[in-house]
Amino acid sequence: MNGVKSLLIIISGPAGAGKSYCASKLAEIYGIPHYSIGQLFRKIAMERNLTIEELSKIAEKDPSIDGELDRRTMELAKKGGCIIEGRLVLFFSRSYPNKLSFYLNAPFEERIKRIASREGISLNEAEKRTKMRELSEKIRYKSLYNIDIDDLSVYDFVINTAKWNKEEIILLLKQIIDLYLKLRC
Repeated sequence: MNGVKSLLIIISGPAGAGKSYCASKLAEIYGIPHYSIGQLFRKIAMERNLTIEELSKIAEKDPSIDGELDRRTMELAKKGGCIIEGRLVLFFSRSYPNKLSFYLNAPFEERIKRIASREGISLNEAEKRTKMRELSEKIRYKSLYNIDIDDLSVYDFVINTAKWNKEEIILLLKQIIDLYLKLRC
């Protein structure tokens, strides 16, 4: 698929929605790079010996943390031919002409189960951390950029990942991407 080398695929959504899994599988299928802004945030937290939630709280008062993530996001998006997974990627790549955006979500309870399982923590701890993180992000993105992350109208596709299993979600995303490539590239 030659057109995929110029396509920017954006996968966004809240924690536990399946973004990382889908992005990595699609990157394998299409042979293109996958970049995770969330992984970059986790790396910064680890480097500072902080939890994600602690770094989120610090970022509410220190815009340089988000500034660095945003700068890197824009650099990656300009290149195209990749999959970028992150909450604000679409907002920083609006000028990129050839993009396809997905917002993956699942009911809060399902996401909490996934997070608890993935991180080896209790459901109560996963719920507490997730609520804190999501509130922090909502506050930061609104105050820094005037972005309402609850406005999903900016995405090409919004998909509930609790409706199908992982393989079916990948198949659905692949069919959408393939159709886009066939009709547009």
